[in-house]
Amino acid sequence: MIQQAIADLLDIEKLKLESSHKFQLADLGCATGTNTFFAVQNIIEAVDAKCKLYSSKHWNNSQSLGLEYQIFFNDHVGNDFNTLFRSFPVLWQYFAAAVPGSFYGRLFPKRSIHFMHSSNALNWISRVPKEVVDINSPAWNEGSIYCSGTANKVLDAYSTQFKNDIETFLDARAQELVGGGLMMLILAGLPDDVLLCQTLIGKSYDILGSCLVDMANKGMFSKERLDSFNLPQYYPHLDEMKEVIPNNKYFSLERIETTFGPSPRDITSNIEMWASLLRSGLEGIIGDQFGNEIPGKLFECYSKKHAENRFSFDEVKDLIAFNIVLKRKYS
Repeated sequence: MIQQAIADLLDIEKLKLESSHKFQLADLGCATGTNTFFAVQNIIEAVDAKCKLYSSKHWNNSQSLGLEYQIFFNDHVGNDFNTLFRSFPVLWQYFAAAVPGSFYGRLFPKRSIHFMHSSNALNWISRVPKEVVDINSPAWNEGSIYCSGTANKVLDAYSTQFKNDIETFLDARAQELVGGGLMMLILAGLPDDVLLCQTLIGKSYDILGSCLVDMANKGMFSKERLDSFNLPQYYPHLDEMKEVIPNNKYFSLERIETTFGPSPRDITSNIEMWASLLRSGLEGIIGDQFGNEIPGKLFECYSKKHAENRFSFDEVKDLIAFNIVLKRKYS
């Protein structure tokens, strides 16, 4: 989809790439693993292919434009960028820089980026809605650590926060992308009539929540601390994405496609691996809330409970991935 979007939508003349010889790309929510390098390489190869096609049409040769690539790797200030950079490919064809900070605000100078990419990061909202951790609120998410989808007022609070965050995200990117610049967004979502509690991730969070209750009952932390904890994650339905994305006046929606990921049953066949994957994403936020000594014990409990309830995972529903291509309007 990245290759096709660049081939169809990247306008070399209007972006003045022929004269500037510079292409600036940002990966938002890069984390510390190597997935970001694969995404960056895919984009560079697609831009090079487009440039060679442009040269062939205009100058009857297939040489590239000799672009120099500047890549910005963005994530929260607590991200381990040292680990990321130590994992760099042996040979890379670009200049690299870390950009710490939340992508729910400005990160770059105006009209400076040609292509932005974000994969599996926008499910993390900027904050937990205040009302879901307020015991006096009708939207208090009692007995749950996430937006399961079963309580309408909780669902509404998370949905509103998600939509506000997406609007803020798009407004910031609109100032940073050049006119005609492209943005590829990938995030997980829910099929119609599926609740998050019916999916692999939802059932996993239910088990994590029960382990936290057990630990609170043992006095490892207070019940009040548990009651004040919710995960700042939201998984939208397709109609929500179609509502929030086209409403932004700065972008044209070029494509939105849905795909299914790996089968949950394949993922959970190795419980220890799945527990490690969960821990890699949640250890920081759980440690901040309950103490750095808690995550190790929590995920030991999780692995045991998952094994005891492994057959309940046979009927989980699949998440879907939203693959979205946006183009910055020129005006």
